[in-house]
Amino acid sequence: MIRRYADALFAIADAEGELSLVEDQLYVFAKALESQPKLGDALADPALPAANKKALVGDVLGAGANPVAVNALSFLVDQGRGRDLASIIEAMSQVVAESRRHVVAEVRSAVPLGAKQRDELAKALSKATGRSVDVKVVVDPSVVGGVVARVGDEVFDGTVRNRLQEARRQLAGA
Repeated sequence: MIRRYADALFAIADAEGELSLVEDQLYVFAKALESQPKLGDALADPALPAANKKALVGDVLGAGANPVAVNALSFLVDQGRGRDLASIIEAMSQVVAESRRHVVAEVRSAVPLGAKQRDELAKALSKATGRSVDVKVVVDPSVVGGVVARVGDEVFDGTVRNRLQEARRQLAGA
């Protein structure tokens, strides 16, 4: 069932010509669900009116949200899929990546990355993995500097913290 909803979201966003923007906004929404479990609980609560849930979706996405993204999430909430939103969105990202013959790389950074930085990171990860990579950036303040990228089961840790730990290990072994 998750995959069918993901396929439907993909088809709608693609037909509207908004695939990249909708995918990015849904991915950010999924990360909000991940970091705020009470948000997911509220969206899955059968006692909470649908109008309140839709307002919550709008609040999380913000005033500049793409209407296709808002409507897609509102539809899923109406269908009683509040608890499945993160899984559906993750599956949609996979559908998008498969359609492009790419894999998804989740990149955590303390600050948002610009288009040029995303492109350079995608090229570096593509070279490292041997696959074409779609970069999804999650702003994570716990990453003090640098980035952590996860492509499937592979993790590439380019954080300042990791570099300092590596330097310590090398100095201790010298």
